Amino acid sequence: MRLVLGCGLAVVLAAAAGADDKKDTPVDGKKLAGKWEPAEPLQGGTKVVVEFAKDGKMTLTATAGDKTEKLDGTYKVEGAKLTLTMKRGEKDRTEVLDVLKLTDDELVTVDSKGKKDNLKRVK
Repeated sequence: MRLVLGCGLAVVLAAAAGADDKKDTPVDGKKLAGKWEPAEPLQGGTKVVVEFAKDGKMTLTATAGDKTEKLDGTYKVEGAKLTLTMKRGEKDRTEVLDVLKLTDDELVTVDSKGKKDNLKRVK
């Protein structure tokens, strides 16, 4: 299950950071509210859904086979930066991502290590 959560968290965290000319253009944080999933299926059939609520809270749900795990956290949008804080047990993990693109249906981010992720809105 750690692998599932690690993959899910990596997708989410990487889906929110970037390094190109658009990274300094402010994004409309209101477009973030809703459910998102990776644009391409993950290896091993793992399903990840990230839900951003309007009140700054978020939930990451990862499902692999018959096992499902949920992580709660918070998020904040400042300019073109998306700060995610996820809580697992007693530990908090915070990642600041650069948002390259945020439309009604697409979220593209790059994390601090340069990993680019594409998410699509769940309909």
